[in-house]
Amino acid sequence: MRVTFEDYRRAAKRRLPGLFFDYVDGGSYAEHTLAANTRDFGDVLLRQRVLKNVSKLETAVDLFGTRHAMPVVLAPIGMAGLLARRGEVQAAKAAKAAGVAMCLSTLSICGLAEVTKVAPPWFQLYVLKDRGYMRELIARAKSLGSPVLVFTVDLPVPGARYRDMRSGLFGGGAGGAMRQAWDGATHPGWLWDVWLNGGPHDFANAAPAVGQSASFTDFWVWVRENFDPTLTWDDLAWIKEAWGGPIVIKGILDAEDAKRACDAGVDGIVVSNHGGRQLDDAPSGIRALPAVADAAHGRAAILMDGGVRSGLDVLKALALGAKACLVGRPWAFALAAGGERGVAAMLASMRAELHAAMALTGCTDVALAGRELIYQG
Repeated sequence: MRVTFEDYRRAAKRRLPGLFFDYVDGGSYAEHTLAANTRDFGDVLLRQRVLKNVSKLETAVDLFGTRHAMPVVLAPIGMAGLLARRGEVQAAKAAKAAGVAMCLSTLSICGLAEVTKVAPPWFQLYVLKDRGYMRELIARAKSLGSPVLVFTVDLPVPGARYRDMRSGLFGGGAGGAMRQAWDGATHPGWLWDVWLNGGPHDFANAAPAVGQSASFTDFWVWVRENFDPTLTWDDLAWIKEAWGGPIVIKGILDAEDAKRACDAGVDGIVVSNHGGRQLDDAPSGIRALPAVADAAHGRAAILMDGGVRSGLDVLKALALGAKACLVGRPWAFALAAGGERGVAAMLASMRAELHAAMALTGCTDVALAGRELIYQG
């Protein structure tokens, strides 16, 4: 029976070829920040309270004009369609059934149009050198009814992810291709379900720019060559204007950057270190969260990601200033382990854990969670 994050992680490791498991599981450089994301949650203690009426608990939260059943959003995961057959679509179905939002990555396998048939997702946008194509992506998301644009700002250059280098995910010559072929062949369940019957396997949102007949390697080359280190705060104005709806900045760890984002008029901020996949030895999300929330001072909704593994972690983040949490690896591994049902079960477990944590801390409404829930002894 799969209940915890580690249950899904172990099941995903058995099912997935090694290069895709490492793509999800790994971080940058020595993976210190990756480890800190989860470890630092353990250093935050909840204040247990007793003899309070907790017969009625409210987990619903309003995010950018929409009511969500709990303060959890499926974070953008690149290449999720290679974890299970049409993976982003399966995850979107589970999210819709659970009453929570899903954020679709620019680098998804299933494109905006396909996922929107289930429900219009939030759309995550990367900085690209091709500003014209960025405008096209924004216009496409807007026309398909995406309610929120999540603009990722912490990837002007890609961090060095040594696991992906070793696996040859981004190209490893003839030897790398042979290793990948063997990796796939020794995982027959994945091979049949995803590789043979789950195509096409291109980055659907980027296909118009790269070409419909481009190889998988061609797409990776295009992606890595299009990250843009020249973007500044001044560029945010035209992105906001082109979008015209709620916009969230993802990748803020510093209080000064949070103030700049609020001054620029963003609707939300995601406190994030990209899941420990960019700058190693940066602070964990939960450690950076209080200062960012204080700096925003209510001018923007604060969300956070990185290391959220349970409903208890969600309540800790809410108590330290977040309005909701984005979860990435939990749904990615649940998807790999069990498809739509796996993601649905993961979300149900997270909601049950959140319920229990609220009851045992005397918190009856997630909207009222504050720092009084944190043990200070």
